[in-house]
Amino acid sequence: MRDMLQSAVLSITLFSGALATAATAPFAIGSELRATGMGQATLSQASAASGPLLSSEVVLPALPTLLSGSAPQTKPPQDGAAGNALPQTEGSPVLTFPVISDIHVQSWEKASHEKLVRVLNDLNEINPSADTLVINGDLTEGMPEDYAKLKELMQSAPHPESVLYNIGNHEFYKAWYSSRSRWNPDGFPNGETDQESISRFLAFSGENKVYYEKTIKGYHFIFLGSEQYRQSDPAHAEDAYLSPEQLEWLKQTLKKDALSNKPVFVFLHQPLPATVAGTHFCCTNSRAVIQHKELKAILSQYPQVIYFSSHSHWELNQPDTLVRDGFTMVNTASVSETLTSDGKGAEKLKSKKESEGLYVEVYPDRVLIKGRDFYRKQWIPEAQFTVPVAQKK
Repeated sequence: MRDMLQSAVLSITLFSGALATAATAPFAIGSELRATGMGQATLSQASAASGPLLSSEVVLPALPTLLSGSAPQTKPPQDGAAGNALPQTEGSPVLTFPVISDIHVQSWEKASHEKLVRVLNDLNEINPSADTLVINGDLTEGMPEDYAKLKELMQSAPHPESVLYNIGNHEFYKAWYSSRSRWNPDGFPNGETDQESISRFLAFSGENKVYYEKTIKGYHFIFLGSEQYRQSDPAHAEDAYLSPEQLEWLKQTLKKDALSNKPVFVFLHQPLPATVAGTHFCCTNSRAVIQHKELKAILSQYPQVIYFSSHSHWELNQPDTLVRDGFTMVNTASVSETLTSDGKGAEKLKSKKESEGLYVEVYPDRVLIKGRDFYRKQWIPEAQFTVPVAQKK
């Protein structure tokens, strides 16, 4: 019965442009359940800002990929060797890590299982010695059986020993299901509290809080996450709630990097409004992060920050996949499926087969961020970026 209900919900593939109230139940876009409130906002142009990170105050495209200029393949290649060749660059990276998101694993949905395994295998072919793997939110629908299936899938496919998980809005979605695991928006929250959803995520990830830090090979990784969902306040909708305690923790944590020229990698599932691709469509109340003004003010004090956000599912070949406005912001697209413009001021599902993410190489003088097409096992020519790192004087 659950499969039938999910199939009906998952059949919707186009967004409505009309605004809805924050309390309205999410609806389906492919396997992605989204809020119906689609606030319109004007995209800002990436402005240069002085600081220790960028030596030339520009974000440069990386060297051309070997697939640049070739027509997209109509089906995934069986042999991924050709597509795995990395663009040539000088020296060896001191740190490497993929960033993927929106994998949306559900226990019953085989397509989500197959996509994740395909992605992990592709990344392993690219570099079996990556230092860590970041999965930036929307791991599951928050159901216990979904986490069990994700654990099983992670054990079945190759990946770095270190895997860093972040919480997304879908980690709270058990509240939309009845006790019999049936989609039941009329019964929201169906006996589920937002803290129970958080506890389930933390038990899976092995972390103590939804916000935490790691240091990998001398580089600072900072993870931020929503601490409340609609049960605490219906106006939260699908947006990230960052408590005053979390924001103060972020301020104190970033102080460690005040005198460093090294990039600082910050991860939050939801993007800042009017920044990277898709943020003019994805976000209820045109915000996605409730405390977006406070968050941006904090991050803007550290130009060496590279902020990875997800949530919108927008494809990586867009001109605003990476923008700079005081610090660098990057969209991570989606493993489960990607969205694009419909050419009429709204967005549409590109294809249920599409699957994209990022692969990051860190050098002493630059960070390379490479968009990957997991379906075709190719690099995305429009999404090859170099972020220069200023040298100490």
